[in-house]
Amino acid sequence: MTTMTEASVREFKMPDVGEGLTEAEILKWYVQPGDTVTDGQVVCEVETAKAAVELPIPYDGVVRELRFAEGTTVDVGTAIIAVDVSGGAAAPAAEPVPAPESVPAEPEEKPQGRQPVLVGYGVAASSTKRRPRKGAEGTAAEAAVQAAVQKELNGHGPAGVAEAAPEAPAVERSRPLAKPPVRKLAKDLGVDLATVIPSGPEGVITREDVHAAVAAVPTAAPEPAPAPPAAPAVAAAPVVSYDGVRETRVPIKGVRKATAAAMVGSAFTAPHVTEFVTVDVTRTMKLVEELKQDKDLQGLRVNPLLLIAKALLVAIKRNPDVNASWDEANQEIVLKHYVNLGIAAATPRGLIVPNIKDAHAKTLPQLAESLGELVSTARDGKTSPGAMQGGTVTITNVGVFGIDTGTPILNPGEAAILAVGAIKLQPWVHKGKVKPRQVTTLALSFDHRLVDGELGSKVLADIAAILEQPKRLITWG
Repeated sequence: MTTMTEASVREFKMPDVGEGLTEAEILKWYVQPGDTVTDGQVVCEVETAKAAVELPIPYDGVVRELRFAEGTTVDVGTAIIAVDVSGGAAAPAAEPVPAPESVPAEPEEKPQGRQPVLVGYGVAASSTKRRPRKGAEGTAAEAAVQAAVQKELNGHGPAGVAEAAPEAPAVERSRPLAKPPVRKLAKDLGVDLATVIPSGPEGVITREDVHAAVAAVPTAAPEPAPAPPAAPAVAAAPVVSYDGVRETRVPIKGVRKATAAAMVGSAFTAPHVTEFVTVDVTRTMKLVEELKQDKDLQGLRVNPLLLIAKALLVAIKRNPDVNASWDEANQEIVLKHYVNLGIAAATPRGLIVPNIKDAHAKTLPQLAESLGELVSTARDGKTSPGAMQGGTVTITNVGVFGIDTGTPILNPGEAAILAVGAIKLQPWVHKGKVKPRQVTTLALSFDHRLVDGELGSKVLADIAAILEQPKRLITWG
């Protein structure tokens, strides 16, 4: 890859589009070499562990080079595009960067395996140059060991990796190059990095190299079990699969990987308690239909979720201690005097929880407008990282999938999450008679370090009472 040295060429580096993110995957390029770009023009879309984000170029010029193909994970701070800002004529268009699967391998390089994943969980394909290691002795020693290992490999095949490394000449070597996640992986798998042959740029050991070293260790064959008594021959069951494919492996990365890590951390950090209540919401459903005809709400999204969200906000106002977080480092409970209301949303990239900032201060039309924008943005995959930060309490509407209820896991850093089940016509005792009524089941999970049973029960009971008699939105609100 050619390095741009002219003073007129500017390199745009992968920015940190979130808080503390270390890498991002290039999803799509919107420009190609030779294209003219202007300040603020979106040149590519990248996916972080939190969201898909479009990146604008900060200057005018002509694209000289795209440094990485679509599908490549790149470290924050690495140059991804070079632009000639001299103002001259557009350069002839170069061949577009091929997709990762079509990039021909260099003769000296090993074919690469799985693309690394996001936010410190793998080694990013980066053009960043590493500083030379101090002293020639380390390089010479490493080369000697590599040569010895390769020699053994030539004689023993892939299974000889584990044997070849110990048989290499006893030469002092410097510390193997590997990123912290790879070192942790090696430690967990019991692999000595000094015995691993690196395949990454500048001699960096990758996750694939560690797994290859594990796979290369010969294992003793188990003692054969005594043959069981002969049994009547039974015809083997036919192999059944979908479309002739038995398994498909999908890399865990981006939003889904971040969500998985957050949920595991929450489930095993905060002691969860979940309480349930089944409630007649017939009056709330009638109010929803009336509000849809209200001219002050014309053009806005009016549905049961709007009134459920408002009911939760009123319940928090009546029980403010539920709106809090646990500060483990300082051993403090942080009471929030504002509500950033999170709404769990299923998207093609996985579950995300954007939140409505200062939802407690919004009128019903303003809350309806914010909910509509939140849902539309999430559906389009355009939710920004900032929209998913700072939430204080969350609603997850499992009822849209026909589910009656669930035991939701807390969003990290929050003390409560409300699950709303499907609203269905059910037989219900109303005014002494069994009648068909609109009924739903609510579930409230809360952090028992912050919220005791009394407080959690009061919050859930208040929400149910409001939805049963929505006029309480006025008398309690």
